[in-house]
Amino acid sequence: MVSTLDDTKRQAIAMKLADMKGLQNLLISNEQKFIQEISDNDIRKRIQDMLEDDQKNLGILDTVIIQYGVKSEPKESAQKILQETQKLMESSELTLFEKVAQHELLKHKQTMTGLLIHKAAQVVGADVDAAITPLNTVNFENRAHQEQLKGILEILGVRELTGKDADQGLWARVQDAVAALSGVVGSAVTQNSDRSDMTIGEILRMDHTKVDTLFMELLGSNDPQKIQEYFGQIYKDLSAHSAAEEQVVYPAVRSYYEKTQDLYSEQAEVKQMLEQIRSLNPSDPNFKVNVENLMKSVKQHVTEEENDMLPKLRDNFSSEKQQQMATEFKSVKSKLQDQMAAAVK
Repeated sequence: MVSTLDDTKRQAIAMKLADMKGLQNLLISNEQKFIQEISDNDIRKRIQDMLEDDQKNLGILDTVIIQYGVKSEPKESAQKILQETQKLMESSELTLFEKVAQHELLKHKQTMTGLLIHKAAQVVGADVDAAITPLNTVNFENRAHQEQLKGILEILGVRELTGKDADQGLWARVQDAVAALSGVVGSAVTQNSDRSDMTIGEILRMDHTKVDTLFMELLGSNDPQKIQEYFGQIYKDLSAHSAAEEQVVYPAVRSYYEKTQDLYSEQAEVKQMLEQIRSLNPSDPNFKVNVENLMKSVKQHVTEEENDMLPKLRDNFSSEKQQQMATEFKSVKSKLQDQMAAAVK
């Protein structure tokens, strides 16, 4: 049985990611209700834009969870809080202002959880940091949403208390704050703003970066247990990645890339090498030698894909088709991850 990096630290991060996904669904549900309840066209438009961001960010969270490769259920207490909050938001106990105020608190919680995961990833391992990179987009957009919600709360609150409109000056400060945030993170906030999901090329490159990081961590360790764990994660990631490519990517690109069969053959060789290393003891002097050979084969394969195959995908498939392919790839990969996890229980 292959040991993997499902240690307590990585499991804790996986649980936090699951918590974020649960909360993201609640945020989307809230915003859909606000659009129906709010009559102010300006505020409704801002909530609609926020909803579109959050629906996109739900997809990004799914991507992060799949790239991370360690899955968990949300914490029981977190699930209970979400259920109770959803009931309260659906009830008539709260005014519209109070509901939006609760929503702003949820946004704050989502922002802080995302930032916590980012900081924890930096401490736990470079492979974790590489896997959750897209989470930065979610974190900064949530922070921008918080500033917008403050402006909305001021308007709704003044109307609720006085029946009159508030000074609109706060909107200018809100826009300044959002612009400042965008300036800090550069393209991180806007890189996917006009797309509903990442393309297949972006997903494959993320996989390639993560496995390369895992190789570096393994070869840099002298702890047999950690070496075995790093190899276990490499085994799991490469197995799911290659199988998903063979089901989704290679059949699609075959008509445009004459060396597609070479990619199948190279992956078959990688699978053989994985099984050979799997049978070795991590304390065996030949273990790292075999891993180094595996890394060389994987890097050659990755170079061919990124330099030759991916341009064929980019040139022959529309952006929408590339996004669709990414969604199919993630779905297949996620199912394979679940199957592998169930097999070791």
